[in-house]
Amino acid sequence: MPAKEYKYTDITEKIIGCAMRVHATLGNEFQEVIYQRALTIEFEKAGLRFNREPEIPIFYDNVEIGTRRVDFLIEDKILLELKAITKIEETNYAQIINYLTAYKLEIGLLINFGEKSLVFKRFIKSVKSIKSA
Repeated sequence: MPAKEYKYTDITEKIIGCAMRVHATLGNEFQEVIYQRALTIEFEKAGLRFNREPEIPIFYDNVEIGTRRVDFLIEDKILLELKAITKIEETNYAQIINYLTAYKLEIGLLINFGEKSLVFKRFIKSVKSIKSA
């Protein structure tokens, strides 16, 4: 049975492929910033447009109250949050959901380099809710 087609599947497949190459080369023992730097090299080789750690304003009642940074914004469509921890927790899911809302984006990826095998989760923000796939 073919994989289910999601919005921007072509881009997310490239991103995950880049992350797999980085993880296969570096393993799971480094800090997050090392994986960020390696991914920039892989994204460039893959021809992906990206911004690393773009800062966005956070508003409350139409008043800017602070800013947040996500690890990567790819093709101005996909939010990518990286971790280098032993296990993904619910708080990590909450973080990416908050970022999708703040950035007003539909698709996000959470990738963890800290486990023996690369772990990734795709998040889809619909008009009614956010779900993971």
